[in-house]
Amino acid sequence: MSYKIKLNIFEGPLDLLLFLIKREKIDIYDIPITIVTDQYLEYINLMKILDLEIAGDFLVMAATLMHIKSKMLLPPEESSVEPEEEEDPRDELVRKLLEYKKYKEAAGVLQEKYNQNKEIFLRKGITNKGKIISEDGSEYFEASLFDLITAFRKVLKSVPKATFHKVIKDRFTVSDKIHEIYHILSERPKMYFLELFKKVKNKDEIITFFLAILELMKMKEILVVQKSSFEEIEIIRNPELVKSVS
Repeated sequence: MSYKIKLNIFEGPLDLLLFLIKREKIDIYDIPITIVTDQYLEYINLMKILDLEIAGDFLVMAATLMHIKSKMLLPPEESSVEPEEEEDPRDELVRKLLEYKKYKEAAGVLQEKYNQNKEIFLRKGITNKGKIISEDGSEYFEASLFDLITAFRKVLKSVPKATFHKVIKDRFTVSDKIHEIYHILSERPKMYFLELFKKVKNKDEIITFFLAILELMKMKEILVVQKSSFEEIEIIRNPELVKSVS
Protein backbone atom coordinates (compact mmCIF):
# COMPACT_ATOMS: atom_id res chain seq x y z
CA MET A 1 0.00 0.00 0.00
CA SER A 2 1.40 3.40 -0.97
CA TYR A 3 -1.16 5.33 1.10
CA LYS A 4 0.30 6.23 4.47
CA ILE A 5 -1.61 7.88 7.27
CA LYS A 6 -0.49 9.28 10.60
CA LEU A 7 -3.24 9.66 13.16
CA ASN A 8 -3.58 11.79 16.26
CA ILE A 9 -5.80 9.03 17.71
CA PHE A 10 -2.77 6.80 18.21
CA GLU A 11 -2.34 5.45 21.69
CA GLY A 12 0.90 4.23 23.18
CA PRO A 13 2.36 0.80 23.97
CA LEU A 14 1.16 0.89 27.59
CA ASP A 15 -2.37 1.55 26.30
CA LEU A 16 -2.08 -1.53 24.11
CA LEU A 17 -0.88 -3.66 27.03
CA LEU A 18 -3.70 -2.42 29.27
CA PHE A 19 -6.15 -3.12 26.43
CA LEU A 20 -4.92 -6.72 26.12
CA ILE A 21 -4.95 -7.22 29.90
CA LYS A 22 -8.51 -5.95 30.16
CA ARG A 23 -9.77 -7.88 27.14
CA GLU A 24 -8.27 -11.17 28.32
CA LYS A 25 -9.27 -10.50 31.97
CA ILE A 26 -5.67 -10.92 33.10
CA ASP A 27 -4.45 -10.23 36.63
CA ILE A 28 -2.14 -7.25 36.17
CA TYR A 29 0.02 -8.52 39.08
CA ASP A 30 0.50 -11.92 37.41
CA ILE A 31 0.80 -11.27 33.66
CA PRO A 32 1.21 -14.41 31.51
CA ILE A 33 4.11 -12.84 29.65
CA THR A 34 4.27 -15.36 26.79
CA ILE A 35 0.59 -14.87 25.88
CA VAL A 36 0.73 -11.08 26.19
CA THR A 37 3.99 -10.83 24.22
CA ASP A 38 2.61 -12.95 21.36
CA GLN A 39 -0.59 -10.89 21.21
CA TYR A 40 1.33 -7.60 21.41
CA LEU A 41 3.57 -8.63 18.50
CA GLU A 42 0.51 -9.69 16.51
CA TYR A 43 -0.95 -6.18 16.89
CA ILE A 44 2.35 -4.64 15.81
CA ASN A 45 2.30 -6.83 12.69
CA LEU A 46 -1.29 -5.78 11.96
CA MET A 47 -0.25 -2.13 12.16
CA LYS A 48 2.57 -2.89 9.72
CA ILE A 49 0.11 -4.58 7.33
CA LEU A 50 -1.99 -1.39 7.47
CA ASP A 51 1.16 0.63 6.70
CA LEU A 52 0.52 2.82 9.72
CA GLU A 53 3.40 4.79 11.16
CA ILE A 54 4.48 3.01 14.32
CA ALA A 55 6.12 5.12 17.00
CA GLY A 56 9.51 3.92 18.22
CA ASP A 57 8.25 3.31 21.76
CA PHE A 58 6.03 0.48 20.43
CA LEU A 59 9.15 -1.30 19.19
CA VAL A 60 11.02 -0.58 22.41
CA MET A 61 8.18 -2.19 24.37
CA ALA A 62 8.23 -5.19 22.01
CA ALA A 63 11.93 -5.65 22.78
CA THR A 64 11.24 -5.25 26.51
CA LEU A 65 8.54 -7.93 26.42
CA MET A 66 10.80 -10.30 24.49
CA HIS A 67 13.56 -9.72 27.04
CA ILE A 68 11.22 -10.42 29.97
CA LYS A 69 9.89 -13.51 28.19
CA SER A 70 13.43 -14.87 27.61
CA LYS A 71 14.42 -14.24 31.24
CA MET A 72 11.37 -16.13 32.49
CA LEU A 73 12.11 -19.07 30.21
CA LEU A 74 15.69 -19.42 31.48
CA PRO A 75 16.33 -21.60 34.54
CA PRO A 76 17.09 -19.57 37.69
CA GLU A 77 20.76 -18.89 38.38
CA GLU A 78 22.38 -20.47 41.39
CA SER A 79 22.94 -17.79 44.00
CA SER A 80 22.79 -17.10 47.71
CA VAL A 81 19.53 -15.17 47.24
CA GLU A 82 16.44 -17.03 48.36
CA PRO A 83 13.92 -17.69 45.53
CA GLU A 84 11.22 -15.64 47.23
CA GLU A 85 13.64 -12.69 47.45
CA GLU A 86 14.50 -12.68 43.75
CA GLU A 87 12.78 -9.94 41.76
CA ASP A 88 10.23 -11.09 39.23
CA PRO A 89 11.32 -9.96 35.71
CA ARG A 90 7.78 -8.59 35.26
CA ASP A 91 7.87 -6.32 38.33
CA GLU A 92 9.16 -3.19 36.59
CA LEU A 93 6.59 -3.58 33.82
CA VAL A 94 3.79 -4.02 36.36
CA ARG A 95 4.92 -0.86 38.20
CA LYS A 96 4.86 1.13 34.95
CA LEU A 97 1.42 -0.20 34.04
CA LEU A 98 -0.06 0.61 37.46
CA GLU A 99 1.46 4.10 37.43
CA TYR A 100 0.21 4.76 33.90
CA LYS A 101 -3.24 3.40 34.75
CA LYS A 102 -3.51 5.82 37.69
CA TYR A 103 -2.40 8.69 35.43
CA LYS A 104 -5.05 7.83 32.86
CA GLU A 105 -7.77 7.58 35.50
CA ALA A 106 -6.75 10.97 36.97
CA ALA A 107 -6.71 12.51 33.49
CA GLY A 108 -10.19 11.09 32.90
CA VAL A 109 -11.52 12.71 36.07
CA LEU A 110 -10.03 16.08 35.10
CA GLN A 111 -11.51 15.79 31.60
CA GLU A 112 -14.94 15.01 33.04
CA LYS A 113 -14.79 18.05 35.33
CA TYR A 114 -13.73 20.20 32.38
CA ASN A 115 -16.67 18.92 30.34
CA GLN A 116 -19.07 19.56 33.23
CA ASN A 117 -17.97 23.19 33.39
CA LYS A 118 -17.99 23.59 29.63
CA GLU A 119 -21.37 22.00 28.88
CA ILE A 120 -24.50 23.65 30.23
CA PHE A 121 -27.10 22.12 27.93
CA LEU A 122 -27.21 18.48 26.86
CA ARG A 123 -26.96 18.02 23.12
CA LYS A 124 -26.28 15.32 20.62
CA GLY A 125 -22.62 14.46 20.56
CA ILE A 126 -20.21 13.71 23.40
CA THR A 127 -21.78 14.38 26.80
CA ASN A 128 -20.04 15.27 30.02
CA LYS A 129 -20.03 11.57 30.99
CA GLY A 130 -17.96 10.68 27.93
CA LYS A 131 -20.92 9.03 26.24
CA ILE A 132 -21.81 9.72 22.64
CA ILE A 133 -25.46 10.38 21.83
CA SER A 134 -26.27 9.38 18.25
CA GLU A 135 -28.96 10.92 16.04
CA ASP A 136 -31.54 8.38 17.20
CA GLY A 137 -30.70 8.96 20.88
CA SER A 138 -28.66 5.76 21.38
CA GLU A 139 -25.76 5.96 23.83
CA TYR A 140 -22.27 4.79 22.87
CA PHE A 141 -18.65 4.99 23.92
CA GLU A 142 -15.93 5.82 21.43
CA ALA A 143 -13.91 2.77 20.37
CA SER A 144 -10.14 2.86 20.73
CA LEU A 145 -7.64 2.32 17.94
CA PHE A 146 -6.95 -1.13 19.36
CA ASP A 147 -10.65 -2.00 19.27
CA LEU A 148 -10.52 -1.15 15.57
CA ILE A 149 -7.41 -3.25 14.97
CA THR A 150 -9.09 -6.13 16.80
CA ALA A 151 -12.05 -5.85 14.41
CA PHE A 152 -9.63 -5.66 11.45
CA ARG A 153 -7.95 -8.85 12.73
CA LYS A 154 -11.34 -10.55 12.89
CA VAL A 155 -12.08 -9.56 9.28
CA LEU A 156 -8.74 -10.92 8.04
CA LYS A 157 -9.34 -14.25 9.75
CA SER A 158 -12.90 -14.55 8.43
CA VAL A 159 -11.99 -14.11 4.75
CA PRO A 160 -11.48 -17.45 2.91
CA LYS A 161 -7.87 -18.03 1.85
CA ALA A 162 -8.89 -18.28 -1.81
CA THR A 163 -10.43 -14.81 -1.60
CA PHE A 164 -7.68 -13.38 0.60
CA HIS A 165 -4.92 -14.16 -1.91
CA LYS A 166 -6.97 -13.56 -5.03
CA VAL A 167 -5.15 -11.40 -7.57
CA ILE A 168 -7.45 -9.06 -9.49
CA LYS A 169 -6.96 -6.04 -11.72
CA ASP A 170 -9.26 -3.71 -9.79
CA ARG A 171 -7.44 -0.81 -8.13
CA PHE A 172 -8.87 0.20 -4.78
CA THR A 173 -8.25 3.72 -3.53
CA VAL A 174 -8.92 5.24 -0.14
CA SER A 175 -10.84 8.04 -1.83
CA ASP A 176 -13.19 5.55 -3.51
CA LYS A 177 -13.85 3.74 -0.25
CA ILE A 178 -14.49 7.04 1.54
CA HIS A 179 -17.20 7.78 -1.01
CA GLU A 180 -18.68 4.30 -0.52
CA ILE A 181 -18.92 4.90 3.23
CA TYR A 182 -20.39 8.38 2.64
CA HIS A 183 -23.02 6.83 0.36
CA ILE A 184 -24.07 4.26 2.97
CA LEU A 185 -24.24 6.85 5.76
CA SER A 186 -26.22 9.24 3.58
CA GLU A 187 -29.01 6.65 3.52
CA ARG A 188 -28.90 5.72 7.21
CA PRO A 189 -27.18 7.23 10.26
CA LYS A 190 -25.15 4.18 11.30
CA MET A 191 -23.85 0.79 10.25
CA TYR A 192 -21.89 -2.08 11.72
CA PHE A 193 -18.14 -2.14 11.04
CA LEU A 194 -18.24 -5.71 9.70
CA GLU A 195 -20.91 -4.79 7.11
CA LEU A 196 -18.28 -3.05 5.00
CA PHE A 197 -16.31 -6.24 4.51
CA LYS A 198 -19.04 -8.67 3.47
CA LYS A 199 -18.21 -8.43 -0.24
CA VAL A 200 -14.49 -7.70 -0.17
CA LYS A 201 -12.47 -9.18 -3.01
CA ASN A 202 -9.00 -9.48 -1.48
CA LYS A 203 -6.63 -8.26 1.24
CA ASP A 204 -5.91 -4.94 -0.51
CA GLU A 205 -9.59 -4.02 -0.48
CA ILE A 206 -9.85 -4.86 3.24
CA ILE A 207 -6.87 -2.62 4.02
CA THR A 208 -8.17 0.20 1.82
CA PHE A 209 -11.58 0.14 3.53
CA PHE A 210 -9.88 0.24 6.93
CA LEU A 211 -7.70 3.20 5.95
CA ALA A 212 -10.79 5.01 4.64
CA ILE A 213 -12.41 4.60 8.06
CA LEU A 214 -9.31 5.98 9.78
CA GLU A 215 -9.21 8.94 7.40
CA LEU A 216 -12.88 9.74 8.03
CA MET A 217 -12.21 9.56 11.77
CA LYS A 218 -9.29 11.95 11.36
CA MET A 219 -11.56 14.31 9.41
CA LYS A 220 -14.15 13.97 12.23
CA GLU A 221 -16.78 12.99 9.67
CA ILE A 222 -17.61 9.76 11.51
CA LEU A 223 -17.35 8.27 14.97
CA VAL A 224 -16.45 4.65 15.61
CA VAL A 225 -18.33 3.51 18.68
CA GLN A 226 -19.42 0.61 20.90
CA LYS A 227 -22.28 0.07 23.32
CA SER A 228 -19.67 -1.10 25.85
CA SER A 229 -16.10 -2.41 25.92
CA PHE A 230 -15.29 -5.13 23.38
CA GLU A 231 -18.79 -5.18 21.88
CA GLU A 232 -19.40 -5.01 18.14
CA ILE A 233 -18.18 -1.78 16.58
CA GLU A 234 -20.58 0.58 14.85
CA ILE A 235 -19.86 3.53 12.57
CA ILE A 236 -22.08 6.58 12.97
CA ARG A 237 -22.22 10.02 11.41
CA ASN A 238 -20.67 12.60 13.70
CA PRO A 239 -23.70 14.07 15.57
CA GLU A 240 -21.96 17.43 15.91
CA LEU A 241 -21.61 17.77 12.13
CA VAL A 242 -25.20 16.66 11.55
CA LYS A 243 -26.40 19.28 14.03
CA SER A 244 -24.35 22.07 12.43
CA VAL A 245 -25.72 21.23 8.98
CA SER A 246 -29.35 21.03 10.15
